[in-house]
Amino acid sequence: MSHTHDSHPAIVKRLNRAAGHLRSIVGMIDEHRPCVELAQQLQAVENAIASAKRALINDHIDHCLVHAEEGEGPKQAIEQFRAISKYW
Repeated sequence: MSHTHDSHPAIVKRLNRAAGHLRSIVGMIDEHRPCVELAQQLQAVENAIASAKRALINDHIDHCLVHAEEGEGPKQAIEQFRAISKYW
């Protein structure tokens, strides 16, 4: 089974945007910007990463688990669901 899904390019784009945003926050620290501004920007990065994680997990459920009958079967799907649900 391929572990590349149609949603992966969008997830990568989202993570690259978050990485760039994180680098700009480091610059803000070097510029001695107010802590409230830093905290707001860090929250935005955290939300972007959480959103990417949710998209990845939902895609896994939609793609891998829903089609389990075509592949490794329901038992394997349940094991995969248990494994990935730890990260939700």
